[in-house]
Amino acid sequence: MAMFHAPLRRLIKLWTEVRLAEPAPLQLNPDLPTLYVLPRPALSDVLLLDAYCREHGLPPAHGKLAELSLPRCVALPARGSRLWRGRATSVAPFTQLVANGIQVQLVPVSVFWGRAPGKNFGFWHLLAADSWQLTGRVRRALSVLINGRDVELQFGAPLHLEELHNGDPSLTNRKAARLLRVHFRRVRTRVLGPDLSHRSTMIQGVVASDAVRHAIEQQVDQGMSPSRLKRRARRYGHEIAANMTYPVLRFLAGALRRLWNRLYDGVDVTGLDKVKSLAGDHTLIYVPCHRSHIDYLLLSYVLYREGLMPPHIAAGKNLNMPIVGPLLRRGGAFFLRRSFRDNRLYGAVFNEYLHRLLAGGYPMEYFIEGGRSRSGRMLSPRPGMLAMTLTSFMRCQRGDDRPMVFVPVYIGYERILENSSYQRELSGGKKRKESPLGLLRVIGRLREPYGRVAVNIGEPLPIADFLDRSAPEWRTSGADDHPWLKPTVTGLGHLLTQRINEVAALNAANLTGLALLASPYRALEHATLCDQLALLSRLARSPACAQTPSLPAESPEDCVTKAVALELVERHHHRLGDIVSATPAQAAQLAWYRNNVLHLFALPALVAFAFRSRTQRSPAELHDLLRPLWPPLAHEFCISDDADLGERIDAILTSLCDLDLLERYGASFTPKDSLAARERLQLVGRMIQPSLERNALLIEVLLHAGSGTLTRQELTERSRDLAERLGLLSGREAPEFFDPKLFETLIDTLGQEGWIWLEQQQVHFDECLRQAAQRASRLLDASLRRRLALITRYRENSDVRDRQSALNPEP
Repeated sequence: MAMFHAPLRRLIKLWTEVRLAEPAPLQLNPDLPTLYVLPRPALSDVLLLDAYCREHGLPPAHGKLAELSLPRCVALPARGSRLWRGRATSVAPFTQLVANGIQVQLVPVSVFWGRAPGKNFGFWHLLAADSWQLTGRVRRALSVLINGRDVELQFGAPLHLEELHNGDPSLTNRKAARLLRVHFRRVRTRVLGPDLSHRSTMIQGVVASDAVRHAIEQQVDQGMSPSRLKRRARRYGHEIAANMTYPVLRFLAGALRRLWNRLYDGVDVTGLDKVKSLAGDHTLIYVPCHRSHIDYLLLSYVLYREGLMPPHIAAGKNLNMPIVGPLLRRGGAFFLRRSFRDNRLYGAVFNEYLHRLLAGGYPMEYFIEGGRSRSGRMLSPRPGMLAMTLTSFMRCQRGDDRPMVFVPVYIGYERILENSSYQRELSGGKKRKESPLGLLRVIGRLREPYGRVAVNIGEPLPIADFLDRSAPEWRTSGADDHPWLKPTVTGLGHLLTQRINEVAALNAANLTGLALLASPYRALEHATLCDQLALLSRLARSPACAQTPSLPAESPEDCVTKAVALELVERHHHRLGDIVSATPAQAAQLAWYRNNVLHLFALPALVAFAFRSRTQRSPAELHDLLRPLWPPLAHEFCISDDADLGERIDAILTSLCDLDLLERYGASFTPKDSLAARERLQLVGRMIQPSLERNALLIEVLLHAGSGTLTRQELTERSRDLAERLGLLSGREAPEFFDPKLFETLIDTLGQEGWIWLEQQQVHFDECLRQAAQRASRLLDASLRRRLALITRYRENSDVRDRQSALNPEP
């Protein structure tokens, strides 16, 4: 048989194509012999590995080691009885090495055939692909024949036998085999996920669970039929449960690869190594920001392409439409209603289904913002899924069984498909219901340019560690006694949104929006715009930016060129120098992209804005001036305000000096004595001006109305109307400027800071708010304060006229 190995190796080399391999971190010792270890005996795996190793300069995997009596590649023996003569024994083949004191490095290698279909997928392609099922000789031959163009290799870190030896060769042998089996199981779990239960089996288990039976018993006491309630619970289970199948996953992998190649110039992924290190023995819960319907598909595609199991995805019931719904369900989506607070049976079924997914170790994905962000900002987190996740985690043996980890994910686009619909909805238009016809309209726009996409992985958050810090009593609280849960969920949501924002991606669209929208007339000279883009990139890399964003690979000039190609700005050629500008419609779109990353520059912009009304300020004066303003802004932009504000301000002042925007003047700082430097500093400061105006406007409305005179809704509506008027007067008529959600967030923040409170549905405040407003007004120049006062008085006069008209109607 050995005489056929050489031609078979050449045949496999010609026939196969390794789609994904990770040999880089091996760090082999060249002085030690290398012994490759496979999880199971398979000649095809040995020949494929040998061909790959020879091609990439690694030690060969075929033949025998000259100094040993073992082949260069061995397989762990299968446990249990042997059905085939000639199979390896149940003892791992390392005992002789240990007994003779031979030093060797073991390299575990996992081989997956046909995990993704690639270009040519079909029935036989899917039939022969790897799965959790046992692979026989006939099926392996079929797999090599059909899936040879799409193979995945996973190399493990070298294992040194002498480090495991404790005097007993047989014990060392068993220990090495056990460590290797654990490694192979983790890799297989990471790549394929846990073994999927049949959907009907999962639903039957959910309906038969104690939680669902208890919910049924409660409604039986109210006179409802038990059999009818069980049928209803089963119907809820079929409505909710995913039906993930590997054939559909592999089909979607090929289809989505074609879609991304047509739609985008590329997908850039950073930070995925930290996920791969956790995927084998942790339950991963992906929590991405939600900016587009593409998010559902993009993250799953990226994970699958990088050798990770795609997650089960919580999707709104509105996506469970004909054609699309069944495909998403088989791709891992499970559907939930927008609200089920008043339906206890549905809530019990959904909670139990979610718990069984998490307890089974299935990776999961959901959007903590609830819906897509129409303004481009990170929305306030919704508590529902987070609370259910924490409750399920506590049911899983208090977290001691399988650790659960939140994985924050930032997804950034240079252009999204929903541009026009977002602007229509922000302007008051009704949201269109999703339908297959809507998808057909989208398909017609696939030939338009959409630039690149960035998928950045944030710092993972282990749930047990978070609970130990935030609510230590969670380990001893009763099964239904969780008074700490609500505030803990709120804190968890804020922490996750902050970690998502920390890894935002700067690109041509949002950098251009940051710079151009900060100009008074949405227009800048081309050279000035390029200089400002370079400045913002340097500022993002400096200590002034506490986050760690990814930066664009293009130069500032290329970024402007791309923004023009994406039809986000217009470039006007002129003999004295080109000018880049944005129409009102383009400015509204640019505001969405600017809001994706404005949080990165919020505090540096606030410091720069402080030099607008006064040209010389000391660090202590800046700290006293900005301290009441920063908490509402930090909450609005989902930024952590735990760091010492004084230290942050000092770092920002130093960075602005390094960027030649400020200079030291004794113990104070002053703008650089240069027209160009002052203009660039003003452009940085104006980035935060819309938020300051909105916040000041709401507080002015509240102070003029008086404590206890407005409800929360009235305060929001009145502030929105005035902000819309202010936007028209100041040239910022973009709908996101007067988005009601921004005022609702500010009201929540003022309540958390203790400046306002609700009594009998009315908003109350005391002298502290007035004093804070007076201190904050020193940041605004006289013209801006006068404009805000005039707009507020206009509203008061309008209210007086409305009341007089109501008392004295015309005949």
